[in-house]
Amino acid sequence: MTSYEVVLERPGSPDHTLEVGERETILEAARRDGVRLPADCLKGTCTTCVGRVVGVEGDDGGDGDGETTDSRPDAALAVDYRRPPQALDEHERADGYVLLCIALPQADCRIEAGPQVRAEVGDSPWR
Repeated sequence: MTSYEVVLERPGSPDHTLEVGERETILEAARRDGVRLPADCLKGTCTTCVGRVVGVEGDDGGDGDGETTDSRPDAALAVDYRRPPQALDEHERADGYVLLCIALPQADCRIEAGPQVRAEVGDSPWR
């Protein structure tokens, strides 16, 4: 079974590395490992669990460690979804935001999560 290494970066807390199975969401892996992350709908229709991809292994758009120098890493290289993420618009997805409750990793990556990321996105139009 394929798995991916996802490093959660949370301001004020130590980074936490998760091994996430290919059919497991990042939120499911975090809960399994005892990492508390906010979540509400579990369907991708709110932004409670939002994170932002800050690095993707193999993304050569930057300095070789998955981080780009001029723009954010391509979140599409980091995650796919169980279903379309209704709470994020195209611009937010292009800026690297992902919904951890439905996000299935596609590569080793680093994701920033926490209240600051949630505040950047704002409220979902679907709630």
